[in-house]
Amino acid sequence: MNSDNTLSRREAMLALGGLGIAAGGLAASGSAQAQAQSDKAVRFILPVSAGSGVDTIVRAAGPALSKALGQVAVIENQPGAGGIVGTQTLVKAPPDGMTLTVVSNNHVIYPAVLKSVPFDPVNDITPIAVIGTTPMVLVVNPKLPARNLREFMDLLKVNPGKYNFASSGNGTILHLAAEIFKDLSHTFSTHIPYRGFGPMMQDIVGGQVDWGVAALPAVAGQIKTGHVRALCIASPARSPVAPDIPTSAEAGLPTYVVEGWFAVIGPKGLGEDQVKRIHTAFATAFDTPELKDAMLKQGNSIKVSTPEFAADFFRSELKRYAAVVKRAGVVPQ
Repeated sequence: MNSDNTLSRREAMLALGGLGIAAGGLAASGSAQAQAQSDKAVRFILPVSAGSGVDTIVRAAGPALSKALGQVAVIENQPGAGGIVGTQTLVKAPPDGMTLTVVSNNHVIYPAVLKSVPFDPVNDITPIAVIGTTPMVLVVNPKLPARNLREFMDLLKVNPGKYNFASSGNGTILHLAAEIFKDLSHTFSTHIPYRGFGPMMQDIVGGQVDWGVAALPAVAGQIKTGHVRALCIASPARSPVAPDIPTSAEAGLPTYVVEGWFAVIGPKGLGEDQVKRIHTAFATAFDTPELKDAMLKQGNSIKVSTPEFAADFFRSELKRYAAVVKRAGVVPQ
């Protein structure tokens, strides 16, 4: 992989903070429209299972979002087909601001790993905001003879193909995050895909698989107990919830920057007033002390972007992951 592309990605993630807009910077919708909508519930269709990263974030934000919107926020989990089922519900919904979805990296990975996707992840939606990011961490079984990232890369280079890595599924963000590491470190490991994060981590802990990449909030407990060893966090800065884990740059691979992200979208054709109204509500909700504290404890970094930035970000991520999938030799299914 071209390291320049990775550095551009790093700059893009850093730009999230600079392009975020405070709630007060956007005009509110008309009072008559707001009054009419206040009697209705807003549906948040989550294309993931309950308890997943996106689900945890939205449920934590639910009360603050309801208050900021002036409407009840109803959360509906519609998992299936890697997230396509729930997102398709959003795509088919009327563009009235009453149906929204919060998506993650997988939203822009679909076209590269699937032969057919029933919607265009960029042109069939209305981007509202990239809300923030979740750090990724490279973890290994503690019995592996590598105490840090440099030793780990040396171990893989001396023993090409001897060690294997797990992911939550072929073509998922955890799979591609590991493939990016392999490419940048010029190492080779065999990919072992699992059906979900739980089985993946169970076998890394058990030693059936040697290493993997995971979202920090999901694996922080296992790192703390010593069931896995964290070698680096693939972010520009250390995480306040795990300050002892060095960044990839500190650990010896400065171009390795890949983070989970989450964004709110609406159906295609959502009007400008509705986009502003929803954006303002998210910026307001995620700026409350209670929600800030909850997100910090989860290990998430909140930086609510502009709608314009979100649209550009989706397009750039779509190209980025298509290139990763091609280099990794992932065959569309």
